[in-house]
Amino acid sequence: MNPHDRDADTRIAILGNGVRVVAISLPHLESASVSVFVRTGSSHESKRQSGISHFVEHMAFKGTHTRSCQEINLQAERLGADVNAHTDKDHTAYHMRGRARDAPAFVRMLGDIVQGSTFPQAELERERQVLLQEYIEDEEEPISTAYKLFDKLCFGTHPLAQPVIGSRGNIRRLERDDLLDYVQRQYTGANVVVGIAGNVDADAIVREAEAAFGAMPKGAENALPMPGYAGGIASRALAGSGQTHIVFGLPMPTLRDEAHHAGVVAAALFGEGMSSPLLDEIRERRGLAYYLSCSADVSELAGQFVIEASTAPEHAEEFLIEVKRLLAAQAEAVEAVDLERAKNQIAVRRLRASERPSRRLEDAALDLLSLGRIRRRAELAERTEAITASDVRRAFAQMLESREAVAIAGKIRKGMLERAREIFASR
Repeated sequence: MNPHDRDADTRIAILGNGVRVVAISLPHLESASVSVFVRTGSSHESKRQSGISHFVEHMAFKGTHTRSCQEINLQAERLGADVNAHTDKDHTAYHMRGRARDAPAFVRMLGDIVQGSTFPQAELERERQVLLQEYIEDEEEPISTAYKLFDKLCFGTHPLAQPVIGSRGNIRRLERDDLLDYVQRQYTGANVVVGIAGNVDADAIVREAEAAFGAMPKGAENALPMPGYAGGIASRALAGSGQTHIVFGLPMPTLRDEAHHAGVVAAALFGEGMSSPLLDEIRERRGLAYYLSCSADVSELAGQFVIEASTAPEHAEEFLIEVKRLLAAQAEAVEAVDLERAKNQIAVRRLRASERPSRRLEDAALDLLSLGRIRRRAELAERTEAITASDVRRAFAQMLESREAVAIAGKIRKGMLERAREIFASR
């Protein structure tokens, strides 16, 4: 692996079984963050097993071959450590954070959790009830509902459209053997990154990682086919909701396509900050939404330009009309001051992320899993700075050639779905 592919404070080691170890030296800190990232998430699941990655993540802390659930909690908390985990569409991650001197212990403890969890039956039945309550909460949340509609509009039957939480039926049906089989198949060396950030001895950490993860089966990379993109408009009314929640999106290049940098700048230019065209016009001048955001969601499999809004039901139609108008305007002309603002906002956002050890680890791990290397901060800055107004206009124009994905949830006025289809029927 080329040492010039990463920053000087970052060391990468590859174990014999394919496990990658990333050590980021942050000597100004007295704490350390340790994370284990596994290249498996909701997009790696069959429809029948949708939600199993999230189920495994919840159950991983419930007992191993050597420690009970209570011992896992106590051993971490005796060191004052924070313990957490999360599941996403493309990965699952396990985290510990505490004193830098305890980082080797964190590696050992996470190694036990990731590889040695036994999923005790009694614990599984208790956690099943927790997950069912989480599912109900997710179903009743308008923004979450809108995003589930949005993903189906974008990706159809591809697993990328599946929600992390899975289905109620699967949560009720999945058993211990299903979880054990899934971990055996998916949790392999070729799909694991062990990351450490803080004031640590990189050589010592690599030795600990070798001891903790060196016996993991190598396996094969959990690769996925690229999804197609469809688009369309869908809605779901939710009883008890007083607002209309909208997720609007257009496709953009993936992480492997250098053209995605222009899309990232386009999203920041269009809707990051109160002076952006989206927030200035929609919120400040017209008062059409009380919550509004715009982002570029870029991964190995897909790129999405996403606008999220919460508005009064009577304003939803005008909101969509104005969004369409503003996007078309950006494809025609980009102001120099807006381009400058967007680039500086991206620079500051990245600077703040680089000062957060957990974020540094996640960015590094996802780069390794998706690209096979860790992009240097200077490289990202150079790519962003090189983007011109013409590049941004072209990015908007190319996105607008595709069909929009518009998901509407919450309180929906009669005829809103049909009106939304009319608004976007013509280009």
